[in-house]
Amino acid sequence: MTAPFSSSDAAPSDLPVVRLKPKANARAIRHGFPWVYANELVTDRRTKALAPGTLAQLQDDARTPMGVVAVNPRSKIIARMLDPNPDAEIDQGWFEVRLAKALASRERLFDAPFYRLIHAEADGLPGVVIDRFDTICVVQPNAAWAEGLLAPLTAALQSVTGVQTVLKNASGRTRGLEGLDDVNAVLIGAAPDAPVPVPMNGATYMADLTGGQKTGLFYDQRPNHAFAAGLSRGARVLDVFSHVGGFSLAALAGGAAQALAVDGSQPALDLAQSGAQAMEVQDRFATRQGDAFEVLTALRAEDASFDVVICDPPAFAPARPALEAGLRAYERLARLAAPLVAENGVLGLCSCSHAADLAAFRAASVRGIGRAGRRASLIHTGFAGPDHPQLPQLAESGYLKSIFFQL
Repeated sequence: MTAPFSSSDAAPSDLPVVRLKPKANARAIRHGFPWVYANELVTDRRTKALAPGTLAQLQDDARTPMGVVAVNPRSKIIARMLDPNPDAEIDQGWFEVRLAKALASRERLFDAPFYRLIHAEADGLPGVVIDRFDTICVVQPNAAWAEGLLAPLTAALQSVTGVQTVLKNASGRTRGLEGLDDVNAVLIGAAPDAPVPVPMNGATYMADLTGGQKTGLFYDQRPNHAFAAGLSRGARVLDVFSHVGGFSLAALAGGAAQALAVDGSQPALDLAQSGAQAMEVQDRFATRQGDAFEVLTALRAEDASFDVVICDPPAFAPARPALEAGLRAYERLARLAAPLVAENGVLGLCSCSHAADLAAFRAASVRGIGRAGRRASLIHTGFAGPDHPQLPQLAESGYLKSIFFQL
């Protein structure tokens, strides 16, 4: 692949120009919508020849400059708005300004340096995710422009935060759509040789920053973990799709009598067990490895019963073509989980599917509960924590939904 364009290659006035078609919604972009789709941009031979990640000046159909964008002719999102100032220089100083704003926000929200520092478009860095684990940051550059400018981004990150280690995680699903590889790397410092303990909601989680899922831990569920923990004093808790013990360890920190974590990954369950040992609650914690749907069916056959059951699956509908099948999967999950909830117990169901909005997900879950013969009252609706801000103009940034029912 041709090397992405670097901002050091040209002054802003020398950037190539890309232009909106007359039918494109220029007003939406001026009002903060961060993407230009391929059918909205004039894609002549010159534009098609631009290397993925090229910085360009975006103009409307009247040739009025609108800002600096990153262009990828191979992507359906052909341009991402980086700065509405058409003369902006996308260099280390530019990154430092955005990182400093994000850092100030997180330090206001959290008393310990464990959080999502950059949440892509909502923090002004389209396609970029950065999770912080004290002196370590894990960067996911999920867009070609960020991959091409990884050096100034990394230098700015160390300058602003003072972290000692920066790791690159290349597992993001959208990297393939952007024509990028899946090779992880150590950008600064040395990779940790053991899982990193992360304190959250009174629990301790073990994050594998080099071999785990995504960046090693899911910070987005923090407030929903806390809500579940508040329901769990003295309770029997079942945590399905538990990963490293997200809901179950929080519940034990909240005083649960016992918790069972179910996941398809034995390494993830081993990390959950290590977290329980670090919390000294291993005598109240158990794990069960297997396919979640099969384990739920087996638990029903065993007449198992729990006061709190929570299911936090991976995205069943990551994109619109998968929506119908994804909603059927959410319905099936609710149908299998509901019979395991004791009378007046709580069932928590979660979705991180971009394509399934809250109303559709809730409707599918209610159908599943009804098919299981249970009556439900919705007692709480939760979303991602404040370190995962939503860009109001971009519905996709509000992907996480957690709904809790009393049955």
